[in-house]
Amino acid sequence: MSLRKLSWIVLAVLAADQALKVYIKLNYSLTYYGSDAIIDWGWFRLLFVENKGMAWGASLSDFIPFISEDIAKLLLSVFRLLAVSVIGVWLTRAVKAQAPKMQLIAVSLIFAGALGNIIDSVFYGVLFSESAYNQLSTFLPAEGGYAPLMFGHVVDMFQFPMFTWTWPEWLPFVGGNSFTFFEPVFNIADSSISVGVALLLLQQRKPAS
Repeated sequence: MSLRKLSWIVLAVLAADQALKVYIKLNYSLTYYGSDAIIDWGWFRLLFVENKGMAWGASLSDFIPFISEDIAKLLLSVFRLLAVSVIGVWLTRAVKAQAPKMQLIAVSLIFAGALGNIIDSVFYGVLFSESAYNQLSTFLPAEGGYAPLMFGHVVDMFQFPMFTWTWPEWLPFVGGNSFTFFEPVFNIADSSISVGVALLLLQQRKPAS
């Protein structure tokens, strides 16, 4: 596949990801945990949450306690920029090397997803006012955005709480606690990365002899 064709995949993912994020951000206030969702079908919920850190809300300061949250956020944004640059170079070289079609599509999806979340992290703090519970965000507010460049929050909205159970009391650590599968909230960019990684794993599998 040509780089031009792969660019259309990247642009399609980016357009869908950013369009939904901006629509959610400008039309809904943050969702209270456990409160009514924007859409609630039981097994699927559409929410509005903001992720200030890594996957599932984790922060670098959770793992490196001697740095502040601001430094951790800045380092995370810089790391994301470096990572998406490396993935972009990987994609370009894979096209030149005429890599298998599935591998090229997979890397394109990973690149698009990483770039989608980079846009939130780098630019959203400057472009939008702060989202809050019972308060809508605005685009390019006169008073300025809610955070400096590189300190934006990633917008997440999809959740698939398919079923919930309570662990037996006799189990250590988790006994008696409730567990929901699948509880993490994610976005289109995250999905694109996950699908890309899955395709790479499938492509690497050797056919059975």
